[in-house]
Amino acid sequence: MRLRGGRPLHRAIYRLAAIAPLAAAFLLCGCAPKTAPAPENLFRVALLTPGPVSDAGWNAAAFEGLQLIKARLGAQTAMVQTASPADFDDALRDFAARGFKLIFANGFEYTDAAIAAGRDFPHTIFVVSSGSRSSANVASVSFALEQATYTEGVVAGLMSKTGIAGAIGGIELPAIKLTFEGFRMGFNSVRPAGKVLVSYTGDFDDVGAAKEAALAQISRGADFLIHNADAAGLGVLQAAQERHVYVFGAYRNQNFVAGRATIASAVVDVPDAFVKIAAQVKAGTFHPSMLTFGMKDNMVKVVFNPALADRIPTAVRQRVRQVEQGIVSGAIRMPALPAAPAS
Repeated sequence: MRLRGGRPLHRAIYRLAAIAPLAAAFLLCGCAPKTAPAPENLFRVALLTPGPVSDAGWNAAAFEGLQLIKARLGAQTAMVQTASPADFDDALRDFAARGFKLIFANGFEYTDAAIAAGRDFPHTIFVVSSGSRSSANVASVSFALEQATYTEGVVAGLMSKTGIAGAIGGIELPAIKLTFEGFRMGFNSVRPAGKVLVSYTGDFDDVGAAKEAALAQISRGADFLIHNADAAGLGVLQAAQERHVYVFGAYRNQNFVAGRATIASAVVDVPDAFVKIAAQVKAGTFHPSMLTFGMKDNMVKVVFNPALADRIPTAVRQRVRQVEQGIVSGAIRMPALPAAPAS
């Protein structure tokens, strides 16, 4: 979800056909000439990301989804890391003009550009991750990460020795605020007098700034941290491990990143959701709308770090199972974003 600087648009297009393992994608960024529109029977899928796919989280998950679409559906795929908001519209329209049937835009901030491009390219399907609007050919796909962060808040509230936890975000976007509110609600549900510190660095790439924000919260007593900062979140994980406090990973399983400190990760199955949407688009059965996936769909979950399994009391694990059941049944209320009208 994400606003940030980067390379010029026309130099950032990745030709996934030329990329094998994920690691190679972190290093290769070629200059691909524009091609003529593809034959109508060729299924072409593109991805826009606001940051590097090496973030081990939000953008890496989207890239993994694109890879699966290529492998499972035989699609021709490409991607671009947009440099700035000014590039959003250019990137969307460039892919649409070149015959891409489906374009994923991996962030809330792409919403307006996708809606505008959708009007001029009615035969292209645009899907915005965590988008705030939909239209005849623009969908929003959101993941109820707040369900997982609420659960993590319960864990932190039950295990914290100080009664203080911390949350570090990149840019203060609605979806990020929602995940932190879920964490706070979970924390205070078992620790009414507890406090959750919240900081935003204003950047999704600055690992150092996120680390400094985390260290500042630790110095104020936080012994559990949560982040929603894309690549910058790696700094939060580093700070937690260095200062011997616990931290939660975000979006992907980050338990291996700072294995001595990451007690669990809030994981969303972005790849599977992308493949399901792409399969429907290819079959002509997809209907753009405001889509939300959560624990009930088994697309949002808390994954505990097996290396730290002995740190989690049995009573805490039992409470987690109760909380997850309550979330799925609707017995536990979740925070929500204001409803947005369709365009």
